[in-house]
Amino acid sequence: MCGIIGYIGKENSIKHLIEGLRALEYRGYDSAGIAYFDENNSLHSVKAAGRLANVEAKLADKPVSHCGIGHTRWATHGAPSDVNSHPHGTASLRIVHNGIVENYASIREELTGLGYTFESDTDTEVAAKLLDYYYKEEKLTAHAAIERMTSRLVGSWALGILFADTPNVIWCARKGSPLIIGVGEDENFIASDITAILKRTRNYYQLDEGEIAKVTRDTVTVWQGEKTVEKPLLTADWDIEAAERGGFAHFMIKEINEEPSAIRTTLGCRIKNGLPDFASDAFDVGIFKKVTRVHIVACGTAMHAGLIAKGAFASLAKLPCEVEIASEFRYNDPLIGEGDLVIIISQSGETADSLAALRLSKEKGAATLAIVNVIGSSIAREADSVIYTMAGPEIAVASTKAYSVQTALMYLLVIGAAMTRGKLDADSARSKVTELYERAPEAVAEMIARENEIGSHCKWLAEAEDLFYIGRGADYHLACEGSLKLKEISYIHSEAYAAGELKHGTISLITEGVPVIALCTVPSLCEKMVSNIRETTARGAKALIICSHDAEIADDTASHIIRLPKIASELAFLPAVTVLQLIAYHTAAARGCDIDKPRNLAKSVTVE
Repeated sequence: MCGIIGYIGKENSIKHLIEGLRALEYRGYDSAGIAYFDENNSLHSVKAAGRLANVEAKLADKPVSHCGIGHTRWATHGAPSDVNSHPHGTASLRIVHNGIVENYASIREELTGLGYTFESDTDTEVAAKLLDYYYKEEKLTAHAAIERMTSRLVGSWALGILFADTPNVIWCARKGSPLIIGVGEDENFIASDITAILKRTRNYYQLDEGEIAKVTRDTVTVWQGEKTVEKPLLTADWDIEAAERGGFAHFMIKEINEEPSAIRTTLGCRIKNGLPDFASDAFDVGIFKKVTRVHIVACGTAMHAGLIAKGAFASLAKLPCEVEIASEFRYNDPLIGEGDLVIIISQSGETADSLAALRLSKEKGAATLAIVNVIGSSIAREADSVIYTMAGPEIAVASTKAYSVQTALMYLLVIGAAMTRGKLDADSARSKVTELYERAPEAVAEMIARENEIGSHCKWLAEAEDLFYIGRGADYHLACEGSLKLKEISYIHSEAYAAGELKHGTISLITEGVPVIALCTVPSLCEKMVSNIRETTARGAKALIICSHDAEIADDTASHIIRLPKIASELAFLPAVTVLQLIAYHTAAARGCDIDKPRNLAKSVTVE
């Protein structure tokens, strides 16, 4: 969550700090700030609640600086306010922090007894003043003070630190929250996300758990404990154009338009002779010969992608599969061990709950596989195996193309598992792969081309304050994702239900004019769905149906019907979810919402 940027070099750091923070706005934030050394090497802080523009307004005198750190905050401790904004610190230092300090209260009490006072309600100020104590009072070196301070903290952190008496150095440290060091010409950076520095460099070092680094204009030194470590210099394969809107009104609609190519890119390198081949990922599908149960663990949209995969594991591979919410997984004493495969799905690869679930799974002896989008992310590094989704950067907070590539990739993986288990012969598998790789992206593109038609249905949806999604089987899982997408960016209260459950209580909420979005892409369940839809319209609901191209649904069944292109029914989820994403997007646009940066949300949730 939140964002960190740091710059040291020959140019004005203020410009690069603001530019970097602007690139990180997509992660979600409620306040921002910077700390910098001026021309006289004096250390200053400027911070404000609200948008980054509020910080820029306070910098109207355009100070000159060659070293600074910046931060966008998403509140965990203390309400959004100027005083709770980062950086925090003392006359001796400033800190920016992503993550959470769980034992801040006891440390705060200890420091209060030592004479420290506190201005904010944050856990970060506690870390800053603990560091001040070791640096100023115990007179430890900067490296030793940071090491001592972090050894006292319980939780997660990515830290950027400036010490007032060393104006040509940025210090940083990480545990649990991502942090990289960008390497440029006569300048270096720290950042929580590669997108913050892509305009200046694509080369970077990835900090690992527990590491501390000292960054100057032309050197980078990294410690693991007392020992310095040599780090491989990595190169990002994203360019800045991929992280910018490219003429689209919002990142979200740009990323929806990227879905067909993202699906092909993700699948193409994993198909050989028309069959699944994960050799380039160093993942052996032979593991499915001995796996007795699959557990998919994820959060939010990634969890909904897992639900689609669950059905495929059962129907194609005849393999039991459970899908569990990562934030609940490790607190339920999961019954996993040898013979189980735990698949962790995460767009960022840094989701805190999913990372904790991964570590628990490994402790219990289960095999682990990561499905992530970010190369070198924590989940990718710690899992036994990793398959990258290759979606490119996803900037909008509401995830779209990540879901599409996650579900497409998982379906390809299930085909491989089914072949390995002798449940699918080569010819049948090849036919399914062809439909997935060739027809599915075409079907998604066809729905994107019908954006205006889909958007025309959203004006009346935008007037609603309550809305329901219904479906059966895979369509219920799609309904969950569609409802999540709508509520997170349009702020309309929306709920998803298995259609057969309506009559067990929820139908009491169906009144005149209430919108119901019904999914009907599973042929064997179409007749049942039509009955459920008529139950809602009989009570005054205004229904919108999304159905397969040949579904036997009369025109008078609903107010609006959107028919999908011709595609194998088991892959209808791909064009269908694109429709749901477009509905959410145009409904939010009609309501004038901040689509890419919805309130209270962050892109990468790195705290529990």
